[in-house]
Amino acid sequence: MPIPKPQLYPPFNIVRLSHVEFLVSDLAKSRSFYVDTLGLQVTDETDEVIYLRALEERGHHCVVLRKATDGTAGEARHLGFKVYDEENLDKAEGFFRGLDLPVEWVERPYQGKTFQTRDPHGVPLEFYCKMDRLPPIHQKYELYHGVRPLRIDHFNCFSPNVDESVAFYNELGFRVTEYTEDEETGKLWAAWAHRKGGVHDIAFTNGRGPRLHHTAFWVPTPLAIIDLLDLMSTTGWLKNIERGPGRHGISNAFFLYIRDPDGHRIEIYCSDYQTVDPDLEPIKWDLKDPQRQTLWGAPAPRSWFEEGSLFAGAKVKDSQLAAQPIIAP
Repeated sequence: MPIPKPQLYPPFNIVRLSHVEFLVSDLAKSRSFYVDTLGLQVTDETDEVIYLRALEERGHHCVVLRKATDGTAGEARHLGFKVYDEENLDKAEGFFRGLDLPVEWVERPYQGKTFQTRDPHGVPLEFYCKMDRLPPIHQKYELYHGVRPLRIDHFNCFSPNVDESVAFYNELGFRVTEYTEDEETGKLWAAWAHRKGGVHDIAFTNGRGPRLHHTAFWVPTPLAIIDLLDLMSTTGWLKNIERGPGRHGISNAFFLYIRDPDGHRIEIYCSDYQTVDPDLEPIKWDLKDPQRQTLWGAPAPRSWFEEGSLFAGAKVKDSQLAAQPIIAP
């Protein structure tokens, strides 16, 4: 299926991805991982929840860690997106209601008007336009530790039908920058799409879904990734290093994949490229190209293709595309 023509005038305007909420089993252990090791900054915390932001961010939070109940640890509660203003928030509500997708207005600390919905595959989404602003800390270099995360960069989700996922988010104004096509069927195996002018705010990978594959954070330099590897390997987090370091073929970015205490996958990411031109042509990759995953040719482990975080309340379906990528032995 061909990549759909970019929707330059969508029914409502999304600025960027904003935040994710993870359900965790042990708040203290998760705090040690995200704050003491990665270097995210605490903006509020209680016995039940911790709010975090990265060093360049002015919004109150990009990650919410919530203590799980009833065996839900390891689930992702929702993916958050910021829209331009309240008019666009109301337009977004009308759009989802028009597709008979669920819409519920919810109260969220530190956010203005917010509603929750789901995409057609069941990914839980949250939309808002205003979040409490905090003083800048990007020049408080005494706070820079761990991997020195500057901002949340993107989500990647497993989708049982990537063509359908791309078509839906294209309608919302997400523009495809790169994609992997299965040559035998002509179907999409993966695709990367953006709103904010990087390679992606959200991506979709073929697999059992919907599930969250990973959440990525932008760091200032590849050397930050090396520092994090040294830190994790000497402070009890060695087994949480899953893949990398390396440079992606897709996006050209340096990367490292790690797992938090409940298995949520985090990518540390930097050095991709600008994509602001509305007529930028997407880059096509063959699924069997060994440089697709890693420019240096190293394949990803099986866990990277099979494991992900369940979305709260979403029914998981098997992938409709059986094509297999190159997997590390």
